[in-house]
Amino acid sequence: MHVDLETLATALYVKIDDELKAHPDLRPARPVTGFTPVLSDAELITMAVMQSLLNIRSERRWVRYLAKNLRALFPVQLSQPGYNKRLRAALPLIQHFIRALAFDTDFWFDNHWILDSTPVECGRSRPTVQRSDAAGWATYGYCASHSRFFWGLRLYLICTPTGLPIMWALADAKIGEREVVEYMLDREPALLAGRPGLLLITDKGFAAKRFEQDLADRGVTLLRPNRKKEKQRPGQGLLKAVRQLIESVNDTLKGQLDLELHGGRTFEGIATRVAQRLLALTAAIWHNHKTGQPVTRSLIAYDH
Repeated sequence: MHVDLETLATALYVKIDDELKAHPDLRPARPVTGFTPVLSDAELITMAVMQSLLNIRSERRWVRYLAKNLRALFPVQLSQPGYNKRLRAALPLIQHFIRALAFDTDFWFDNHWILDSTPVECGRSRPTVQRSDAAGWATYGYCASHSRFFWGLRLYLICTPTGLPIMWALADAKIGEREVVEYMLDREPALLAGRPGLLLITDKGFAAKRFEQDLADRGVTLLRPNRKKEKQRPGQGLLKAVRQLIESVNDTLKGQLDLELHGGRTFEGIATRVAQRLLALTAAIWHNHKTGQPVTRSLIAYDH
């Protein structure tokens, strides 16, 4: 089957619209008085996914692009402030559909998970750090992979080897990585309940006896590289083949979906823009899987 951006947008809109009709309580709460939105939530979220896949970071530019090129798909047009306000209010919906689309694939039931964290920079200059609305949430951290300090947050992503997101979180860059992951698992214990023999693959940064024992108590086996002067751990052959997958998922988010150029300036803005990109990645994997594409994480058919 031939796939392109309009095909994905149509399939995604139908999926979201059907889900919202079946579960109207998912819709964002709105005041009793006032105007009824003409643009539906399904159209809004489909717009957001298309914006990420087309790699248009500026909302003002995106609104102009919609009016000129996609009016046939979206007859109702929003101003930039209206689009921004509606999108931030739809953050719970975006989070819900990341999970809903992931669950609608065979990959959701994979008992091999990949875990990694990556910087989400929120500012570089000192004046930006001092004036930013993200101050107090974003902090200075260090990225060992790139040997650099940054001011912002860390995105923790647990996904399958195909890159399908299972769990994600944005956290203070100074909080310990293991502490964040334990909190993520505590928040959703049901995800582990039906996955016997779950294997969690990480890098050396998650090495700690207490953390490994905590995972074992949850029924999870940790697979990570050996540290210096450490005895040979089992599964190192498998690890070498999988480690590149971890890096390639982050490369998709940063290289093709511009994760680090999100443009968010507030708590809600940053969270929404990160979730928007994760939903775009999930939607592409979901649609590629449903249409039988050979490379499920490929965005080539949708980026133009």
